[in-house]
Amino acid sequence: MEFSWKYQQAVPRRLRSALRMMGVTSSLMKVAIYHGGKMLINGEEKWAVDMVQPGDRFSLVLPPEAGNEHVEAYPAPIQIVYEDRDFLVLNKPAGVATVPAHHVAVPDSLVNRVKAYYQDQAYENQVVHVATRLDKDTSGLVIFPKHRFAHAVLDRQLKHHQVKKNYLALVQGQLQATHGYVDAPIMRDPESFVQRMVGAGGKASVTEYWIHDRNKQGSLVKIRLHTGRTHQIRVHFSYLGHPLFGDEMYGQGSALIARQALHCYWLQFYSPFKDANITVTAPLPADMRTAIAALKLNEPKKQPGK
Repeated sequence: MEFSWKYQQAVPRRLRSALRMMGVTSSLMKVAIYHGGKMLINGEEKWAVDMVQPGDRFSLVLPPEAGNEHVEAYPAPIQIVYEDRDFLVLNKPAGVATVPAHHVAVPDSLVNRVKAYYQDQAYENQVVHVATRLDKDTSGLVIFPKHRFAHAVLDRQLKHHQVKKNYLALVQGQLQATHGYVDAPIMRDPESFVQRMVGAGGKASVTEYWIHDRNKQGSLVKIRLHTGRTHQIRVHFSYLGHPLFGDEMYGQGSALIARQALHCYWLQFYSPFKDANITVTAPLPADMRTAIAALKLNEPKKQPGK
């Protein structure tokens, strides 16, 4: 796979420096140098120390990525929200894990399904890269970079909190503030391998929220994550005393919905390959719409924006 740019600076620069300006990491350059790729200037193979002149075209060529033989393909449906050469965005249904679990009878996760999709499409790159994840019983948008360069791009954006994700959640009781921040560190619960908790020894965790509608029974909340801790929304709203409906781990089960009422409905990230922001949305699933109606809350008339 080839990635190409025109050098528009006024001063010549070494090829490795020009590539770094375009987001190419040292590890990607090592792939090009040692593992079957190439670096080019005006179509000719060059070394990293060679000079790029103003107006030159310079390129990175990465070899095809063979699939991981330890990950099984599982031919089940996927709901594609967005796809281009570099990224695949899916709307994950509740009840399907993002990544494979060990010792399960059926290897069914989004990763297994995406592997089957890649095989069916005969894509050059067969490695399933995972950039963002959702809990098994949370529905909504998940990004799969389609090659190692796209994965490096998303990792950098995630590290700098540049990938924006909005959620809709149905929480128990009537939240008072129409807009608020939860700034409370999250740590692993010492009594559980899976569960998290708010604690002074935890990592900084910030959740921002806006009330869409509320009554004494429950509140429909729009949420923006400013950090990405495991179970962050579920932990923070439980900490506020308003756990999500159906969240048995951080609250209690509910007759209204058979899983935590949480959906990632809006997502935005930057694609340097298109030099554009990619914005995607996913509608509320039927089980959350049913629960909202049962609580006599108003569902958003249209998909809420950022």
